[in-house]
Amino acid sequence: MRVLRSALFRVWIVAISVLMGWAAIPLRLFAPRFAMPYAKLWARLYLAGGRYFCGIRTRVTGLDKLPKDRPFILASQHQSAFDTLVWMNLVSKPTYVMKEELQRVPLVGPMLKLTGMIPVARTGGSKALRSLLDATERAASEGRQLIIFPEGTRLAPGERVPLKPGIVAMARHAKLPVYPVATNSGLCWPNRGFLKRSGTITVHVCDPIEAGARGTMLRAIEDAWRAAEPQLAQ
Repeated sequence: MRVLRSALFRVWIVAISVLMGWAAIPLRLFAPRFAMPYAKLWARLYLAGGRYFCGIRTRVTGLDKLPKDRPFILASQHQSAFDTLVWMNLVSKPTYVMKEELQRVPLVGPMLKLTGMIPVARTGGSKALRSLLDATERAASEGRQLIIFPEGTRLAPGERVPLKPGIVAMARHAKLPVYPVATNSGLCWPNRGFLKRSGTITVHVCDPIEAGARGTMLRAIEDAWRAAEPQLAQ
């Protein structure tokens, strides 16, 4: 049954992605201002498929900590595709920091640009960092909420890697608070393979960290994630 449910979910996400991707072409040409609401709808349908076919529910805690009147950065753990979808409808103006290659995905890539996502070349060096900081400043001036995955890649629950320092440069440059976000999404939605597990994914927003020294900030993000583990187990 789990295999069948996972297979049906895969069919669902391919179907909505292809259909909505083609339907987005006239929207990109004639009504680009609707790109963000359209992307939010796609994310809702994607996650609704996870609930319906695989029994994957979502529980969000700590959302009330996020400010309503200023931009900020979310420093999220990254365990599955779920993490790149859930914030589309939890904040009003989401802006994801994403790998540059996603811009080249047929149908989807052009929409990412229209919705204001920030592409980053992983091997771009100082030029890529400058572009990231300029985009961060622009997003902050528009009152947007930035979502970044400091681990730089999807990891299994409990796996650890050194965090990428780009988030420190973003926070210091734009003078934005950073809210670490812990999740256990990989337990229900593993990164590898298509089999999903029924259950509840918990997303927990931690207390904010102010911009500061690189080592101090990165340790504070990791410490916040570790301290939130009991919240994920409830």
